Amino acid sequence: MKTYLTIAILAAIAICGACRKSASNQNSNSNTAAPLQETVGGGAAPAGEKFYFRGLISDIKIEMTLVRDGERLTGTYLYPRVGKNIELAGSIDKDGNVDLREADETGKQTGVFKGKWKNNETGLAEVEGKWSRPDGSKETEFNIWQQPFEFATARVSSKVIRETNKESRYSIDAEYPQLDGDARFNGFNQQARAMITKDVAAFKTSESQPSDQEETPAETLTSTLSIFYDFTIATDDLISVEFTESEYSRGAAHGNSVTIVLNYDVKNNKRLGLSDLFTAKSNYLNVISAYCIRDLREQAKKDKESMIDEDMMNTGTEPRADNYQASAITRKGLWITFDPYQVAAYAAGPQHVLVPYSALKDVIKPDGPIGKLAG
Repeated sequence: MKTYLTIAILAAIAICGACRKSASNQNSNSNTAAPLQETVGGGAAPAGEKFYFRGLISDIKIEMTLVRDGERLTGTYLYPRVGKNIELAGSIDKDGNVDLREADETGKQTGVFKGKWKNNETGLAEVEGKWSRPDGSKETEFNIWQQPFEFATARVSSKVIRETNKESRYSIDAEYPQLDGDARFNGFNQQARAMITKDVAAFKTSESQPSDQEETPAETLTSTLSIFYDFTIATDDLISVEFTESEYSRGAAHGNSVTIVLNYDVKNNKRLGLSDLFTAKSNYLNVISAYCIRDLREQAKKDKESMIDEDMMNTGTEPRADNYQASAITRKGLWITFDPYQVAAYAAGPQHVLVPYSALKDVIKPDGPIGKLAG
């Protein structure tokens, strides 16, 4: 589900050499984005189904809200670093072809989105295509991914940590979600904020150390950290967020990325470990491992250009908890990300497996966090 995102960020790092501030209440130079969504379930709902998206135009982050009413699409999008909504209107045909026109406050057209709407393995919508100026110039790729918000009253906002330090030669562009309007989510907010600010602080500390990179080409002298997030489930009881942290260290041949997942039990105010989802003393890691091996081998068979390596895969899918830390909860199963070098070469990017609940039914804790999803 996040392959497009990570590849886009890593490509930007490899080509430009540019791909870890505190939140606004800790550093006056940080920027807080405008809310990603209005209060869900509040006020008069527009006709049609509402979708919330996050994604990229080229390597620039965007957030988008669309209402789909038959073949009609309306909504807004924004750049988190700017926080200003841009109006959208257009259509989608029976084959999923999307045509969206953006306009400024005077009604003047400023851009066009043309792409394909489809559902991914987890059942969430994705739109991929091209953005351009109205005359067709400045064409560039865009990808957006649905955020499955089912909150009764809470609002989601993106907190942005952005910093450039010329003396220490690093730049940071990181964001994390916060849920506003409902105190039940305070624990989740603290966890998300602590995770990302900790990683940002660690990056800054490492990059502030003396360096002997004076002979390194100028274009590779800046270290960078980019952090992006996506929700995979978002209810009043259960939340799962996947963070992609892409880092480049000055002088390196290329950057790398890691995936961090925050699974949170809102009812019990607790961050969930993988073991919290399964019955005690069950062999859940063996079950997950066996499924992932079969699935990755099937993926390799179907894709002639697959770079999945059998030896790497055997090690990277062993039934050890550290191999499955990036296991996000979805409505259809566990969405597992294998980072670069875990089961395939760096150039292949991250690999993914959706382990359906039907494959886990014998080991899932019936009264646990995902018991109802698997029922």
